[in-house]
Amino acid sequence: MCNFPLLFVSQQVFSLLEKAWSGSPVQFAWQKTLGNFLAVTGGDHAVKVFDRHGQKRNEIGLPGNCVAMDWDKDGDTLAIITDKSSAIFLWDANTNKTSQVDSGMRDTMSFLLWSRVGTLLAVGTSKGNLLIYNRQTSRKIPVLGKHTKRITCGCWSTENLLALGGEDKVITLSNQEGDTIRQTSVSSDPSDMQFSVMKTDERMSTRESTVSVVVGKKTLFLFNLNDPDNPIDLKFQQAYGNIVSYRWYGDGYIMIGFSRGYFVVISTHIREIGQEIFQAHNHKDNLSSIAISQSLNKAASCGDNCIKIHDLSDLREMYAIINLDDENKGVDKLAWTDDGQLLAVSSRKGSLHVFLTKLPILGDACNTRIAYLTSLLEVTIANHVERELPVTVSVEVEPSFVAIGVYHLAVGMNNRAWFYALGEDNVKKLKDVEYLGTVASMHLNSDYAAALFEGKVQLHMTGLINYFYIEDWQYVNEYRHSVSVRKVFPDPNGTRLAFIDDKSDGFVYCPVNDRLYEIPDFSPTIKGILWEHWPMDKGVFVAFDDDKAYTYVFYKDAIEGSKIIFAGSTEVPFSHKPLLLYNGELTCQTPSGKTNNIYLSTHRFLGNLKDFGPNELTQMLTQTLTLKRFSEAWELCRLLNDQSGWNELAKACLYHMEVDFAIRVYRTFGNAGMVMSLEQVKGIEDHSLLAGHLAMFTGDFNLAQDLYLASSCPVAALEMRKDLQHWDSALQLAKRLAPDQIPFLSKEYAVHLEFTGDYSNALSHYEKGITGNNKYQDHDEACLAGVAQMSIRMGDIRRGVNQAIKHPSRLLKRDCGAILENMKQFSEAAQLYEKGQYYDKAASVYIRCKNWAKVGELLPHVSSPKIHLQYAKAKEADGRYSEAVIAYEYAKQWDSVIRLYLDHLNNPEKAVNIVRETQSLDGAKMVARFFLQLGDYGSAIQFLVMSKCNNEAFTLAQQHNKMEIYADIISSESATNEDYQSIALYFEEEKKHFQAGKFFLLCGQYGRALKHFMKSPSTEDNLAIEMAIETVGRAKDEALTNQLIDYLMGESDGMPKDAKYLFHLYMALKQYKEAARTAIIIAREEQCSGNYRNAHDVLFSMYSELKTQKIKIPSEMATNLMILHSYMLAKTHIKRGDHMKGARMLIRVANNISKFPSHVVQILTSVVIECHRAGLKNSAFSFAAMLMRPEYRNKIDLKYKKKIEAVVRHPGTTATEEPTTACPYCAFQLPECELLCPSCKNNLPYCIATGRHMVRDDWTVCPRCDFPALYSEFKNMLETENTCPMCSERIDIAHLKKINDCTQYLTPENGDQ
Repeated sequence: MCNFPLLFVSQQVFSLLEKAWSGSPVQFAWQKTLGNFLAVTGGDHAVKVFDRHGQKRNEIGLPGNCVAMDWDKDGDTLAIITDKSSAIFLWDANTNKTSQVDSGMRDTMSFLLWSRVGTLLAVGTSKGNLLIYNRQTSRKIPVLGKHTKRITCGCWSTENLLALGGEDKVITLSNQEGDTIRQTSVSSDPSDMQFSVMKTDERMSTRESTVSVVVGKKTLFLFNLNDPDNPIDLKFQQAYGNIVSYRWYGDGYIMIGFSRGYFVVISTHIREIGQEIFQAHNHKDNLSSIAISQSLNKAASCGDNCIKIHDLSDLREMYAIINLDDENKGVDKLAWTDDGQLLAVSSRKGSLHVFLTKLPILGDACNTRIAYLTSLLEVTIANHVERELPVTVSVEVEPSFVAIGVYHLAVGMNNRAWFYALGEDNVKKLKDVEYLGTVASMHLNSDYAAALFEGKVQLHMTGLINYFYIEDWQYVNEYRHSVSVRKVFPDPNGTRLAFIDDKSDGFVYCPVNDRLYEIPDFSPTIKGILWEHWPMDKGVFVAFDDDKAYTYVFYKDAIEGSKIIFAGSTEVPFSHKPLLLYNGELTCQTPSGKTNNIYLSTHRFLGNLKDFGPNELTQMLTQTLTLKRFSEAWELCRLLNDQSGWNELAKACLYHMEVDFAIRVYRTFGNAGMVMSLEQVKGIEDHSLLAGHLAMFTGDFNLAQDLYLASSCPVAALEMRKDLQHWDSALQLAKRLAPDQIPFLSKEYAVHLEFTGDYSNALSHYEKGITGNNKYQDHDEACLAGVAQMSIRMGDIRRGVNQAIKHPSRLLKRDCGAILENMKQFSEAAQLYEKGQYYDKAASVYIRCKNWAKVGELLPHVSSPKIHLQYAKAKEADGRYSEAVIAYEYAKQWDSVIRLYLDHLNNPEKAVNIVRETQSLDGAKMVARFFLQLGDYGSAIQFLVMSKCNNEAFTLAQQHNKMEIYADIISSESATNEDYQSIALYFEEEKKHFQAGKFFLLCGQYGRALKHFMKSPSTEDNLAIEMAIETVGRAKDEALTNQLIDYLMGESDGMPKDAKYLFHLYMALKQYKEAARTAIIIAREEQCSGNYRNAHDVLFSMYSELKTQKIKIPSEMATNLMILHSYMLAKTHIKRGDHMKGARMLIRVANNISKFPSHVVQILTSVVIECHRAGLKNSAFSFAAMLMRPEYRNKIDLKYKKKIEAVVRHPGTTATEEPTTACPYCAFQLPECELLCPSCKNNLPYCIATGRHMVRDDWTVCPRCDFPALYSEFKNMLETENTCPMCSERIDIAHLKKINDCTQYLTPENGDQ
């Protein structure tokens, strides 16, 4: 029973059990190097040689039992010694013949060992003698007395030193001539001697300088040839038992097997010597042997009835277990072939078992089908991608190559191949073919087999690659490489092939365009190349060696041309051979004859992306872009949701000229500019031109230029350089592509050079830019301007100035002037400023030159006050005051102007005017001093106040009895309370009550102010009462208020004052209800007196104030205002000739005739006449009859009396019905002049233009007083009269707006608040 992990072969190749061997252990030895033969001997006086499949190839008869046997280093010769003969038996594996060599020794032989590096054979005898035999020269060197007793063990070093041990407990070291170099004694019998290298801190060489030997089966003795005086004895725990076997491996490590089932690993490093690195109790009862395979990197131990295998890289885990249940006596020895393929183990009952531990890794792939060796004589065919069931094929020989085609399988070795037909359910052998040489490799397609041998058929080793088209039976093309081509690997379509040459360099050859591309970072250890078979991933391939698979991508359509890039590497498990690459999954053949799939590290994005974080997703995005997997990259960008990710994807699309995908990406993250640019170029068929545009978009301008120049539109390179302002490159290109553009490019380059300060080259390019063609006049003028400026900067001032003067540009003159001014060339700078009409700058520079004459000439054109001031000071210093004062005026230095007018020009009127205009404080002081000197105290006081010298002004007014003048002036100025109080006290002393009250009010002393106002004598305008009301309004003092009310009611002096003053008082105190009642009384008095306009205005002003203060309007006030306004409207309508509207308003007034007692008869007469004119016969009769009453009849105007009497005598029978309109509250239809809705009982708002009630769909308000009006009627009225009939303010018809939603104006106004 065998237990193996996945990667380990579990097959038992064969077992040997011969009767002659039964009951006793057998000796065996594998052929060295090749491992094709196994020599076995038991107690049958013979050595039998078997092949690796268990077939006996020869039997060598012996005169006695075999004492020892050994294969030479190449495995060509097997040497045997026996206990009954002094001859040495030699079997040649190549000729299958046995020969004998006489040793010449008289005693029996006990030891035999071939050299590890040469053809020397050492033979020891039972008496301690030694023979060294050279197989190549047949020379024998006998050495007598090498030891005193039987030689039992020995070993050769790689330098052909021979170490021997014997029963005399001595170890000798001899050279290849048999001369003893060193010797040392040990404490007990030596056995199992080996040469090796001890581990040291600084290993200067790899010379085998240490001899190890087991002493007395208990200790391990280490004898260092470099330090012979200090040998090392390593002792182990008693529990381990005896040392059975040991092996050196790795960097100075020793694995030791003990009889009680333990095996231990120690290090020979001087610091770790004797320390157990690893220990395991591998077998329960006993351990009989250990073996190590360096090629497999495995260690095996046998004991009891099983074999246990460990991986040397991790000894802690068991790698495999082989149980031999039938071996009840237990196992004995085990050994591996040098290549690690076969493991042989002998048992104590005389049997031998051979296991397959490593298969030759042979395999091939065709499309997604693979064929691989699963046993020494078995091939398996599988297709994992299409999920076909595996098929096994038994073959006749152990193959050295395997090839799979669409319908066939070929296996072979040396110069022979066997072909099999692959059916749906079975495999049929077709034939075998012999070739004229050893087949190196073979490939099959659907119809043909191509074998490579001795440089013939498709591939021969002269460096020539031929493409042969089978259908036409002719060569397509050929490529001759610089050195021999070793291996070729065509892609699945045959449009590209990778090959490896004799220098171990890799290349990809494209026969379509006959181009060769070197594979970058190509390892010299590469053994093969596999192309990706997934149809969507063309251009991807892996190159593999023993340890890694390197992923490469062939970029066919990149903007910088086709190229190969290295994408990454993936670790390949030990002894795995890649056979097939499909969608990033590498199918490998394992040493166990199975397949194992591994994902390339460059294809991690093929898993479940939702399990990864942003960092891993970003790395995967880089992988997808490298592999041109744009659909997967899109998904990654969507998961990352990061602007930088989308940018990377878009750039990669541009690099690979995937324009449509790039447009999609740029559109996704909103880069409209790139979308529009790509839409414009995506239809371009010229590959180089399109690549040039894309290179420009990615910022690789040099590449873009090269591509443009190689395209059908090379001038695009010039346009790009112009847009980038790479003027040097643009000029170079223009010389070749567009010479006519050179002047324009030179000018642009000159501007750039000027900006960077390279004036010399800028001047040169400005000069080159001049075309002399009138067609480009503006361009030439710009160049000439540049020449002028650069000439000045370079020191050629005369040329630059002349050029600037000739040039029509004012700006050029200004700029050149500025340059000259900075260069301290003031005269030329001023000249250019003047020529350019920059008079301020010119004058400023002339002043720096002290050229006052020029400054004077320019002064009328100068606007800068600073320059005028400088000029004025210069002229004043020269005594030319008239010119100085004009300059001071231009400079707005008014104090200086006033000073000159007063002190030098004797023009005080001008000075006074300037002070009044400018309100200059210093100027006012100067004027005040001037008038004081003249004795004009009133004027002096005025200008002292103006200059804020109030105390001096007050004192002057007191001294010269000019306080009224001072008071008038100070009251119009912003003065302090102390100033006002001083004046008030002065007037109080003078008994001038009104003035005293006025200034007490200004300084906030309201009680004293009111006292003086009430003492003030009455005047026609009663200004003192108005001031008293204002005083109380400001004071908001109840005592003062009551005091003034008593005064107004006449309680203090018995003389009641006009009621309007009481109204004004209430308004000043903001006692609006009392003011409203007073207003109604006043209006009633005015109405009774016939002053209807005054009554209307009083009510309107009170109404507006109450409305502003959001106090409800008393209904009596609203009604009285409506009746008075109707009367005013009637007069307006009659004047405009609209008798119907006039009649309606007069009817409303007549219905309230009691409110017009002074003009009852006149109003009723007007009603009768207007109703008669308007055709309202019934109303005319009704009011005419009223006039016929005795109290009114005699008062009728005689010119209307007869007409009215006629109306009464002959009443009309017809009456015009009044039109109806909707109530704005409830939409009930009622007469248009009716103001009370019978349905909803609301008082309706009325139109200030017609007197009719308002309607919702024709609403507006007066922009000044906010009273409502019918929009159409008010608009018609304003076309002839531009004042509001309610507030009498001027109205612009353009400000009249129709109001669609009048809800805010529909608030019922019933009763008092």
